[in-house]
Amino acid sequence: MKLNYDRKSKDPTYFIQVGIRNGKKVTTKNVERIGKHSELLKITDDPLEYAKQRVKEYNENIKSSKVEYNITVNFDDKVINQGNTVSKSTCKNTGYFYLKELYSSLGISDFFDKVCSGRKIAFNPNMINMVLTFSRILDPGSKMHTLKNLTGFYGDFDFSHQDILRFMDILEENYDEYLSHLFESSNKVIKRNTNVCYFDCTNFYFEKESEDEDVYDEITGELIKGLLKYGVSKEHRPNPIVQMGLFMDADGIPLSMCINPGSDNESLCAVPAEKKMLKMFENKDIIYCSDAGLGYNDTRLFNDFGGRKFVVTQSIKKLNSILKQAVFNDYDYRFSQDGKPASLETMKTFDRTLKENRKYYDGYIYKSIPVDKLVDLGLFEVKQYKNGKTKKVKSKGNLKQRIIVTYSRKMAEYQKTVRNRQIERAKKILVNMDPDNFKKGPNDVTRFIKSDKEKKNYYLDEARIEEEAKYDGFYAVATNIFDMKETEVLDIQSRRYKIEDCFRVLKTNFSSRPVYHRKENRIKAHFLICYTALLIYRLLEVKLDRNKTHFTTEQIIETLQNMNVVNCSDMYYQACYTGSDVLDSLEQLFDLKLSRKYYQPKTLNKFKKI
Repeated sequence: MKLNYDRKSKDPTYFIQVGIRNGKKVTTKNVERIGKHSELLKITDDPLEYAKQRVKEYNENIKSSKVEYNITVNFDDKVINQGNTVSKSTCKNTGYFYLKELYSSLGISDFFDKVCSGRKIAFNPNMINMVLTFSRILDPGSKMHTLKNLTGFYGDFDFSHQDILRFMDILEENYDEYLSHLFESSNKVIKRNTNVCYFDCTNFYFEKESEDEDVYDEITGELIKGLLKYGVSKEHRPNPIVQMGLFMDADGIPLSMCINPGSDNESLCAVPAEKKMLKMFENKDIIYCSDAGLGYNDTRLFNDFGGRKFVVTQSIKKLNSILKQAVFNDYDYRFSQDGKPASLETMKTFDRTLKENRKYYDGYIYKSIPVDKLVDLGLFEVKQYKNGKTKKVKSKGNLKQRIIVTYSRKMAEYQKTVRNRQIERAKKILVNMDPDNFKKGPNDVTRFIKSDKEKKNYYLDEARIEEEAKYDGFYAVATNIFDMKETEVLDIQSRRYKIEDCFRVLKTNFSSRPVYHRKENRIKAHFLICYTALLIYRLLEVKLDRNKTHFTTEQIIETLQNMNVVNCSDMYYQACYTGSDVLDSLEQLFDLKLSRKYYQPKTLNKFKKI
């Protein structure tokens, strides 16, 4: 604040004036009238000195966050049309300042300074990456949508759509280095728990009618496979898809990812992706955890060497007859809560309505079955026959593992209820059966429908229903960990749901699909941006959880989205949001003082430099 008056006037009027920088615009406003020189002579002998003292007092009040503004409001003033077809909101989001704190702590700006040194580029790649990341969390949409709504964030952002595309090219060129940097820097923000690494795959569809063609390199003759391919879509869509493999640590924070053609078998991407990830860990011993589809022999064998271990879901239906017999044999089962011997028959027949049986209904019983399985070691040996001839054959070796089987009464009744509903639906299908259009699926209700050899008469497959009922309540995992209690191994497997939650956040909250890019490098860059958004959000979520303040994804994102401020006559900003538990917890973590009603422009401007 400073004193403003007309120095040429014989009877000047003294004002307290404030200089305001709002974005790129700098203005001055008189916020208080002290009085005319002649008026002040009635109360003081030195009006100029009196006015200076009032300015000094005003500045001291500002330091104590309390000040009075004299604002004239004309209710006949109209908003000015500056050539906009559609009216725009003048609110500015400040909730992203919390995300920016985490983003800055990852040192991403230094990464881009390094990879872009020597390049002649007219845009700021870190700024573009930051805006695209925050937009993916708070206002997900296309790159054009983000560009169109740049003014929705408090700050000065200036780049074009062409700049975004050029930035994405740079990002994809440094794909592996970027992922490695994010892991190393995030380890400084939160100590990463990489003792257990969870892996799973999903796919994303594209708004495109045809898949990418495979091409041959004219020089090397190498087949270059297209990225967008038709495959088994998780959402049952007919569009081309790409496959994402995601690694996650024990806290639910992403570790690394891979992008593959949509037609690739998911089980084939696990080992190559894990090899890349292990380079970041410097070959640290880990426990690999996945579902049955990503826990084939190759994956298990790879994680049986170098101090690595595995915990993967095991299908009981796919076990051989001897192991199945061991599963259903009512022997050596123990209760989960106390480890005491338990009976399979007792678990199936106890009265669940009795209060004393509630612990059995909520718990489960388990047993461990040792297994030695011959597997292909990927090596060859020379075998000599009696006639002296030799032959090169694949080497076989024993993969020592154990299968931990559990039985839960609660799960058995749930599965029985689901199956009974499916049987009722199958009966309704039988009433209006059209043999010519009937298609039988392996997992839907039609699996309970059977036909005669002529395929003219259809009826319920009672044998199939009875066979499925045998497996109600049973669950199994395979592991090569022998020095850990069964319940501890099962606890590792039980946290696998968090990686499914990562996919839910990406697809639902961050709207990462459908994808509109066509070039392979832009597609990969798009998912790197989504990955960065997921990493920053998970870091925020874990920080809140460790502060013993847990909130849902929707609650956190909605709070950040609603944290908008409005410009009041270029003199101050007023909050357009209310206080909340989420906001209080964020302030406890970051202490950005964003729970106030009013803000001076200079207070908010300092966050631009974070």
